[in-house]
Amino acid sequence: MRRHWQKRPLLIRAALPGFAPILSRARLFALARSADVESRLVARTERGRWTLAHGPFARAALPPPTRPRWTLLVQGVDLHDDRARELLAAFRFVPDARLDDLMISWASDGGGVGPHVDDYDVFLLQARGRRRWRIARRFDRALRTDTPLKMLRRFAAEREHVLDAGDMLYLPPGWAHDGVAEGECMTYSIGFRAPRRADLAAELVERLVAETAAGDGPLYRDPRQRATSEPARIPEPLREFAVDAARRLVARTRDLGRALGETLTQPKANVRFDARPRRWRAAAVVLDRRTAMLYDGERIFINGASHVATGRDGALLRGLADRRRLEARAVRAASPAASARLREWLSAGWLRLEPAPRR
Repeated sequence: MRRHWQKRPLLIRAALPGFAPILSRARLFALARSADVESRLVARTERGRWTLAHGPFARAALPPPTRPRWTLLVQGVDLHDDRARELLAAFRFVPDARLDDLMISWASDGGGVGPHVDDYDVFLLQARGRRRWRIARRFDRALRTDTPLKMLRRFAAEREHVLDAGDMLYLPPGWAHDGVAEGECMTYSIGFRAPRRADLAAELVERLVAETAAGDGPLYRDPRQRATSEPARIPEPLREFAVDAARRLVARTRDLGRALGETLTQPKANVRFDARPRRWRAAAVVLDRRTAMLYDGERIFINGASHVATGRDGALLRGLADRRRLEARAVRAASPAASARLREWLSAGWLRLEPAPRR
């Protein structure tokens, strides 16, 4: 983190020695057939023409694996497979608020998505086969206009690495890269969220506005308004009134902090939880793989909701967020209020009870 994070690439040979794919090709292709899974198909013809299609894909829609120069990308695999979630958890040395998802790309020989640049950090873990990565720090940002992909028009590599299974390459934001499969290969991309300032501000303000009660605050008044010969001009007092209203909205720092936590844990549109009544027992609990849970000094945030949690309850729930698990003894020691919260999350499908040990 000190030497490389958001500074320079890092190639780690045998980052995970003996690593084997956690999903088979058949399982990955099956995920791409689901409407709840975000997937894309990128292909390149012999004449160099690129095509892009979005899933879900019927079984017959995918080319045969023996056909060269095509790639299937499946986003958010950690939402659909516990082993993928466990692999993503290995990267929690970066705060969860930044950790996004695990994308798996399967490629036939020559497959790739062309030279491009990302605005976020990424770890590229080779899971199967080999992929040749060409990277550059200085490049022409002009994009091609003849493809549906955001592909660099001109790209000259400064470095080149061939990754075998278990090798991993870290790339900071702003590094151009082009990965091409050498034979059939599978690559895992661990990506990180990097919201743009304007986009994040818009989300927070939208949430705050939605929570503001209709009719709240004083009405605009203009008892000194004179008759005007410029009726289309916006009155200066009205402009000042509007600016003051906006300032007052964003000056509520505690509300902004709450809105931030709720925004960062808001489930993605394709996330579905199995909400149904469940029998409670004071056993060890784990967060569902789809659950996002964060906290600050005052509140706990979980799946877009927030709760004030201080004292022992706060420590208990912060521990759950950090470890994504609570031992049975901690669950038994929970206060009635914290226990009720855990039961609520269990019924919502946000939490799971660990199976009782066999006797």
